[in-house]
Amino acid sequence: MSEPTSPARVAVIQFDPQVGIDNRATNLQQSLALATEAVNGGANLIVLPELSNCGYFFRSRQDAFDHAETVPDGVSVRAWIDFACRHQVYLVAGLSEIDAARLFNTAVLLGPDGFIGKYRKAHLWNLEKLWFSPGDTGFPVFETPIGRIGLLICWDIWFPEVPRILSQQGADIICSLNNWVWTPPPLFDDAGKCMASYLTMTAAHVNNVFIAAASRIGEERDARYLGCSLIAGTNGWPIGAVASPNRQEILFADIDITSARSAPIWNNLNDLQRDRRTDLYDQILGYSQHPALPR
Repeated sequence: MSEPTSPARVAVIQFDPQVGIDNRATNLQQSLALATEAVNGGANLIVLPELSNCGYFFRSRQDAFDHAETVPDGVSVRAWIDFACRHQVYLVAGLSEIDAARLFNTAVLLGPDGFIGKYRKAHLWNLEKLWFSPGDTGFPVFETPIGRIGLLICWDIWFPEVPRILSQQGADIICSLNNWVWTPPPLFDDAGKCMASYLTMTAAHVNNVFIAAASRIGEERDARYLGCSLIAGTNGWPIGAVASPNRQEILFADIDITSARSAPIWNNLNDLQRDRRTDLYDQILGYSQHPALPR
């Protein structure tokens, strides 16, 4: 068996950040304490949930503004940067970003040398449309020494174009930050998995990419959250357990991140990438027009 070319220990953190100005410091400290547990467990890529420093269910647009901060100079981002640099790890976290008069639901990627980049959520869920502007960053993939990292946020996974475009740009792993919410039943199947877990697994499977999905738990302002964090392998199946719907947990997976570049040949005649019929559907989907995608 060959040695891994880009070994990584990935951790996804599932916890309960609560909305409210008075809770911001506690949320941040809890995110750092849990990230420290992940480091102590050997992780060098750590994923926190969506809006992990401020909670989710704002009362109004003004409330969302009150919870927001700038990127990368805000208090939370600076604390996460200091953490990543001190521990020489990669950290992905979500926050409410303010940029002039606009708010964005944003994910940041931080590393041993500081701020790497950000992604602004493209697909806004429910009342988010009253608080946030739709993301304008596109779907960037960030080159790092441990591999190519893509980001998406929650509702994005319901749109198969997002993981497809990230994978087509060469993402080895997609970090998925979530506040998956309870919706009308059935929420779980007989195996205890929710639809969001299956969507994550399917996206990993059909794009031959690792997906590390961190969700949150708990209740706030009459909203309830679903947990069910997981780390999916390139074959789609979870690596280890899928998290519970209601407990604080840290999941770990030992992977060779860049192994995602060696697409498995499913049999002698079929391969996911070579079998794509872009000649038939590209004029509709427009992949050839995307400046970041290979021609």
